[in-house]
Amino acid sequence: MTDAQLAAHLAAVAGRILLEVRASGMFEGKSLGKAGDQTANQFLVHALRQQRPDDGLLSEESKDTAERLGKSRVWIVDPVDGTREYGEERADWAVHVGLAIDGVATVGAVALPGLDGGIVLRTDQPRPLPAPAARPRLVVSRTRPAAEAVAVAEALDGELVGMGSAGAKAMAVVLGEAEIYLHSGGQYEWDSCAPVAVAAAHGLHCSRIDGSPMVYNQADTWLPDLLICRPEWAAPVLELVAALGKPD
Repeated sequence: MTDAQLAAHLAAVAGRILLEVRASGMFEGKSLGKAGDQTANQFLVHALRQQRPDDGLLSEESKDTAERLGKSRVWIVDPVDGTREYGEERADWAVHVGLAIDGVATVGAVALPGLDGGIVLRTDQPRPLPAPAARPRLVVSRTRPAAEAVAVAEALDGELVGMGSAGAKAMAVVLGEAEIYLHSGGQYEWDSCAPVAVAAAHGLHCSRIDGSPMVYNQADTWLPDLLICRPEWAAPVLELVAALGKPD
């Protein structure tokens, strides 16, 4: 399999595993999220080490090591992005399987198993972007909308759409359910690597909120902010964010 085919296959299988864990009835509440995370992670880690033994690996659910820092190719995975939503049987959770090459999110797949029938969005099979809404929609955290996103939405007369996981938010822009995903509350590399790879393959703008590139496989895996949006909204959003940081 190519890297993209492998990413899509692993994301799809991990999604099915997670649905089976939840349907088993053996877990509830926080224990369900923990069981799902660990079970899907075991599959992803073992499969990647079998299929790509020379590559580096970074997973939210595995102990990080410095070995990956010397690798050009590093798989970055999140077995369950949106553990809370997964446990609540909502649709807005995801499985991320991404590959960073020389620090760039290059290949990836994002599975959305909670949607009817489940779908996998992937870098090697980009879909045409649907027509945008006349009034921009910004996906934000359903519990803690970022102040910058709220301010940008007000400036653009946009609509805020609350949603769970980072992957679900990013894929909402790919699927035409939103135009802008602006996040400033901090994330980790596994939260955005696969979504950024997939979004970029679909022609979307992906950057930090100051316009600088997203860089992966760093010693510090914390990434403070993110902008994924339709290309026509990139300049207006970046300008508005820059203006927010300037004194009156």
